[in-house]
Amino acid sequence: MLGVSASGYYHWRGRKPSSQAQQREQIREAVRESHRESDGIYGYRKVHEDLQEQNMHCCLESVRRAMRKQGLFSRVKRKFVVTTDSNHHFPVAENLLDRDFEATAPDQKWGVDITYIRTAEGWLYLAIVMDLFSRRIVGWATSSSVDTALVRNALQKAIAQRNPPPGLMHHSDRGSQYASDAYGDLLATRLFVRSMSRKGNCWDNAPVESFFGKLKTEWMTEKEYQSHEHAQMELFKYIEMFYNRKRRHAALNYQTPVDFERLHQINNAKLAS
Repeated sequence: MLGVSASGYYHWRGRKPSSQAQQREQIREAVRESHRESDGIYGYRKVHEDLQEQNMHCCLESVRRAMRKQGLFSRVKRKFVVTTDSNHHFPVAENLLDRDFEATAPDQKWGVDITYIRTAEGWLYLAIVMDLFSRRIVGWATSSSVDTALVRNALQKAIAQRNPPPGLMHHSDRGSQYASDAYGDLLATRLFVRSMSRKGNCWDNAPVESFFGKLKTEWMTEKEYQSHEHAQMELFKYIEMFYNRKRRHAALNYQTPVDFERLHQINNAKLAS
């Protein structure tokens, strides 16, 4: 019926795939692995960067096509809401950062904020400290209470890890936790420059808000946490194992925060030598 002899058919079945077909299969396997390691977060651009780093030469369109044929897509993002209570008696600082999120080196500008995570045991609050140079999370803490102790804990961890110099600009919202005397004393001790967003304006702290959006839509979508401990374990996986060390950022030329800082150190060493 097909006009092919039996011997010809079996010869075709036994023939090895062409080099081109083998290359396509290698790309498909590498695409699947990259997408799996990102927990389904990466789209074709970041998957392509992974393949390039593995010296697997292929174009963006080849990666996009390979993902589409295998039904692999980046997760759909959802909106989220973050509220801040700025009705308090503490003094507030000027918006010195003024949406200038660029820095020329680590530990020049830090952004901080708080978000919340639903668990079966009730809300778990997360406070973070982000280095705006690399978008790296340099300190974070969790608590069942959204109070000054939570944000001080996150800041103290960042200070212990980075030992930043005096003059670092610290930017937050006007929440009572960040405006409190106890928090301000810690900033003053380190000679940090205090900056605060305008009232009700989340865009004044956009990189930190963006991180919270990624955390909730990339990692926490459709997940249920049975306890605070369970949520803390997942936060550690996302922040320390994925976001800081594996997640590629378009704003960093598709490098990870850790790699971005490492490259900066290497370039500085070359200039000094």
